[in-house]
Amino acid sequence: MLRGAELPVQSEWVIFAVALALVGVFSVTVSVLPRSWIANACKKDRDDKQLFSAPLKLLGGFAAISYLVGLVAYLAPHRWNLDPQLMFSLCPMYFVKMAFDPSLVAIFFLLAPMNAAVYGSLGLTLGYAWLALRKPTSSQTS
Repeated sequence: MLRGAELPVQSEWVIFAVALALVGVFSVTVSVLPRSWIANACKKDRDDKQLFSAPLKLLGGFAAISYLVGLVAYLAPHRWNLDPQLMFSLCPMYFVKMAFDPSLVAIFFLLAPMNAAVYGSLGLTLGYAWLALRKPTSSQTS
């Protein structure tokens, strides 16, 4: 367990925590918007399959990778000397591991899924931003 000088300074993570909170608020907002509004913002037809398939693929990919990062963060031997700042930015639940030693069951069923949800929502946000900001191709305009 890390103590004292080895722990990351709290003020360094304020921007990171605010950014994750904004991503979460955006994801919840998008989830309750009508499908027609999302289609309008993304310049797509309401029934276009890509309207939800691309963001959901990113959500699944980000969630799977971050779940695995959470498991690696817990299962990594102490001799690897993982950088706390890097690991905290990749896996917010790493702070829990630094503060106290959770059980393997808690990691598998609580902390790693929470990490996956955080970064899954980031993938969803990036997916919708990509759809909304990209220029329509000639096949989409006809």
